[in-house]
Amino acid sequence: MPTQNPFIDHIRQAMPSMRKSEVKVAEYVLGNVDAVIHMRIVDLAQEAQVSEPTIVRFCRALGLNGFQAFKVRMAQSNTVHHSLGQFAIAEDDTSSDIIKKIFDTSINQIINTRNFLDSQQVSAAVNAMNISKRVEFYGFGASGAVAMDAMHKFFRLQFSTVAYSDPHMQCMSAVTLNKNDVVVAISQSGRTKDLLHAMVIAQQQGAHVISLSPPNTPVADLADLPIHVDINEDTDVFTPMTSRIAHLLVIDCLAVGVAQRKGPEFDEHLAKVKNSISSLRHNEKK
Repeated sequence: MPTQNPFIDHIRQAMPSMRKSEVKVAEYVLGNVDAVIHMRIVDLAQEAQVSEPTIVRFCRALGLNGFQAFKVRMAQSNTVHHSLGQFAIAEDDTSSDIIKKIFDTSINQIINTRNFLDSQQVSAAVNAMNISKRVEFYGFGASGAVAMDAMHKFFRLQFSTVAYSDPHMQCMSAVTLNKNDVVVAISQSGRTKDLLHAMVIAQQQGAHVISLSPPNTPVADLADLPIHVDINEDTDVFTPMTSRIAHLLVIDCLAVGVAQRKGPEFDEHLAKVKNSISSLRHNEKK
C-alpha cells in the first residue's frame, strides 16, 4: 500500500539500482523517517553502519547534491505529508468535503512536484527545444489531454507542433522526424508499450526524446532527456487525476523557458498572436 509520501516512495523505487551499502542506508531511512530529519551525517552513518561517503553516494543516487539537500527534501516531504495528505472520497462526503479533499490533494502534488523537479533536466529539455523547429507531443488518456494543451502552448512559440494520442499516428509521425526534431513523451505510469514503440522510432530518425514520467520506468530510461515527474496517485475511482495537473505545470515551465531563450524581440510576436484572437471575444461595455 502506498505511503502517500512521494519522496519516501522515490527512495523505495530507487533501491533496486543502489549498491548494497546504499540499500542499507535506504532501509534505515525508511524505518526511521522522523528521526533521520534531525541527524547529522555522522549519526546516520553510524546508525546505518556504513561510511560517510556511502551516505553521500546514497543522496546522489536519489538525484540530490548531498546530505543537506537530502535532509531538506525529507523535512519538506514530511511536513507536506502530514498537513496535506491524499484523501479518498467517502459515500457520505458533502460537497464541501469533496472540494477540500480534491484541492488539498492537488496542492500536495503540486508542491511535491515543485520540490522534486530537477532544474537541470528541465534546462536540458529547453535547450533541445530551443534549437528545434518541430516539437511533437505523445500521450494517451489523461496524458493525451496534456499533450493537446502543450501543442497549443508551443504553436504560439513558432514551432511546427502536433499532439497525437493514437498509436498509429504516433508511429507515422515518428518516422517522419529528422535530426534536432523533438518528441515529448508524456506518461503517468511510464510503462505504456505503444508510447515506447513510438519513442524508439523517433530516436532511430535522430530526434531527441524528452519524457515526462516517473523515474526508473521504461519511458524514463529510454528517453534521451528524461524529466522525472513522480506522482503517487490513488487508483480509487473518485480520486482526481492530479498527475495531469503536475504534467501541465511542467509543460508550462518548458514553454516559459523556451520563450525566455527567444529574447525580448519575441514579445512582438506574442502580442500579434494575442491581438489576432481579440476580435473573437465579446467587448466589454464601457
